[in-house]
Amino acid sequence: MAPGKTSSIGAQSYRIQTVVKRRHAPLSTSTLKELASSCAYGLVAFLHVCWLLYLVIAPSADFAPFEVAFEVVLLIIWLAALGICQFARRKQVTLRLLWLAWPALLLYSWLTYTAVNMYLHGWAANDSFRKAPQEEEDLLKQALLQPVDPEAGKKKSRSWPSLLLTAIVYVWPDTPGLQFRAILCIFIIAAMRLLNLAVPILYKHVVDTMANVSARTHPTGPEPPQTFKFMQVFAPWVLSYIVISFFQGGPGTASSGLMNNARQYLWIPITQNAYRRISIELFQHVLNLDLKFHLMRKTGEVMRVMDRGTYSIQSILSTVIFSIAPQMLDILLACVYIASVLEPWIAIIMFVTLASYLPLTIYLTEWRTRFRRDMNKLDNAKDARATDALLNYETVKYFSNDELERRQFEGAISAYQGVEYKALASLNILNVIQSSVIFVGVISGLVVCTNGVAKGKLTVGDAVLFITLMQQLYAPLNYFGTYYRTIQRYMIDMENMFDILAVAPEIQDKPGAVKLQMDNGEIEFSRVSFEYSPGTPVLQDVSFRVPGGSSVALVGATGSGKSTCLRLLFRFYDPTAGCIRIDGQDLREVTQKSLRTGMAVVPQDTVLFNDTILTNIRYGRPEASDSEVFAAAQAAAIHTNIMERFPQQYETVVGERGLRLSGGKI
Repeated sequence: MAPGKTSSIGAQSYRIQTVVKRRHAPLSTSTLKELASSCAYGLVAFLHVCWLLYLVIAPSADFAPFEVAFEVVLLIIWLAALGICQFARRKQVTLRLLWLAWPALLLYSWLTYTAVNMYLHGWAANDSFRKAPQEEEDLLKQALLQPVDPEAGKKKSRSWPSLLLTAIVYVWPDTPGLQFRAILCIFIIAAMRLLNLAVPILYKHVVDTMANVSARTHPTGPEPPQTFKFMQVFAPWVLSYIVISFFQGGPGTASSGLMNNARQYLWIPITQNAYRRISIELFQHVLNLDLKFHLMRKTGEVMRVMDRGTYSIQSILSTVIFSIAPQMLDILLACVYIASVLEPWIAIIMFVTLASYLPLTIYLTEWRTRFRRDMNKLDNAKDARATDALLNYETVKYFSNDELERRQFEGAISAYQGVEYKALASLNILNVIQSSVIFVGVISGLVVCTNGVAKGKLTVGDAVLFITLMQQLYAPLNYFGTYYRTIQRYMIDMENMFDILAVAPEIQDKPGAVKLQMDNGEIEFSRVSFEYSPGTPVLQDVSFRVPGGSSVALVGATGSGKSTCLRLLFRFYDPTAGCIRIDGQDLREVTQKSLRTGMAVVPQDTVLFNDTILTNIRYGRPEASDSEVFAAAQAAAIHTNIMERFPQQYETVVGERGLRLSGGKI
């Protein structure tokens, strides 16, 4: 046998003996620990898989969405630990995975703390976990939330597209100058998308240029150092980066750029115009509504709806056009560029992160929506409670019910803060889940980028480009939940405002109504019947005549319909049967303005505006001169009292509802 062949056989037998010895060798302590760790990680991951399937699939499971999200994050952590252990065994590397236990422990602690607080506050998602509320608190909440608007139960919720289209109609300017500004703002937004992509690309070239120059000016080998002229390094990349950054604002600081500030400057008059139009139209609409609406709705509640609605409708389009839509375009452009220039795996990681982040954010935010709706209701009830007490200040003092009003207001605040706590706690839960998803995406992308640099596939500038694009990608994405919640709040506030705008006044002028022709001023009630609510008549077949120039007194017990006759005469309501005539003209056939202009009234409860005496007297005829006001005061025998009793005379401010004046003075 040839010597070479003999040595080959000997080497082969040696390898066989070595393998046999290794197979029969006892496992080391470190190997046993690795196997035990892998089994433990696998067991924990398996338990989380089973529990997650139960939460998602089981029909009887009714848990809060954040529990599902926590389970997903914990499952990812333990699966990652299991994968790292297996990878380390193959590479024969000893790892310390205690750093993975910290985020898991933090999530376990957070989940336990949240579940305990949910149980203590009685707002667990499962009805069987909810604590029975206090009877007194329930009664107070029901009293505060009881709808005072009879049409409240008939309203239908509007879809988001319909609300957005309505908002566009209100916000889009109605003058050519403002429309030109709006179109210019849209062009600026499109240009900023290109700048946001150009800045990181130029920054990459700046870093590559600096790295190459630094390698030549500070060589590590025997090569002699080189020098460069300033313009060789400065142009074109550094110069271009400076110029573009001036317009864009630089990485992560786009709000300070020239383009963005120019857009904000151009948009200012558009926002002001929208606010002015919406406020005037809403105010005019509420004034045009009939008396029934104002008697059934609380003033403080209506004011809050008007304030929030006008602010929301002018802000929602700014949020969508200037924040959400541009950020979505930035994300799309960044993903396409990274996929075509850098590692495709980085783009895949971005898409997977987005596919997890956006639906999860929407899902959890929808869960939180009910808290915001309850906050709006209780906020309206709280303000209405305070407004009602302050408007009836004298009545409260007459009956010494300061403590009663304080307790009722305290109950309203407590009910509001109970729902507010739920909203804020659920917001913290959402933020933790969002941060976890973004953290996983960023770390995964950095690992792929680092591997590319180590293998020579990517340069230092490419790595910097990736990090810069990641900042521009995830910085706005981190606020997506905030934008979504903001839009959702705006939608709810706008919906409440549109509910008021959708209320049509029951008393309207008939088509072709004519002006009232006043002659003798004769008033006639002909078989008039009226009821405020079905089944409770106030007037039944009432007939009487008041000749012009005469004085007639309506006498009757409280609730017999005396004030109702006056309201019918001013056509705040229409009779359910019969008719009312002035000089033979049916009030339903004439315009309301001509009817009320031709009559004067001294109401039982004299109400004054919080203005001067001069303005209050002139209110019946705003075009009257000062001398005409003085003449009217002299005819009413109050001119002397005004001049002698009040230091500021006709310029005296009477206070809200005339509270600064005594009843006799009023």
